[in-house]
Amino acid sequence: MDIAENVRKIRKELDRVNKATRIVAATKTRNYEAVKACMDTGLVLAAGENRVQELMEKYTEEFRWDFIGRLQTNKVKYIVGKVELIHSLDREELAEAVQKECLKHNFRQKMLIEINTGEEESKGGIKIEELDNFLDSVAKYDKIEINGLMAVVPIYYTEEMLRKTYERVYEAYFKRKSGIFKELSMGMSGDYLIAAESGATIVRPGTAIFGERSYK
Repeated sequence: MDIAENVRKIRKELDRVNKATRIVAATKTRNYEAVKACMDTGLVLAAGENRVQELMEKYTEEFRWDFIGRLQTNKVKYIVGKVELIHSLDREELAEAVQKECLKHNFRQKMLIEINTGEEESKGGIKIEELDNFLDSVAKYDKIEINGLMAVVPIYYTEEMLRKTYERVYEAYFKRKSGIFKELSMGMSGDYLIAAESGATIVRPGTAIFGERSYK
């Protein structure tokens, strides 16, 4: 598995549809050597980790880290100050926990609001219709900088469903783009080109870079 070649291939594909789209590599289950090989290409914005424990084990200041998984409030203290961007703000309780941790360290944390596009109970995220109310509810946390939106789509979605969903999320993002929103994180290994075509500023491929995961 040539990780660097895979990254170059993805970058070339993205350049054909949306040169502004950047890559955050989904590094869940990947070891440090694999992550470094990916980041050393200079073509990847950040290593994106799903699990706090894995992030702590792999963390290095050599390159940028983002947190892209669902975040428990009791784990916030381990990652504030270490990650550039948390992609998964989905409840006020989490915003409050991040605010408290940031106050301790005089730090301002950039975050994306996660949209649960399939309204799956097992997944994090808010309904897109709740976005304005949610923005109002977290506005009081001055140590949090809301940078935009992140979307995860159900794995069973067809291409047509993906495109319609991503278009809808993009509309919500674009409506607020002139203000606080700068980033739109959506698309993974199976659909990053569709996401890029739909206006994503960040895509999050994992297996397309590193190959199939082993959970041994």
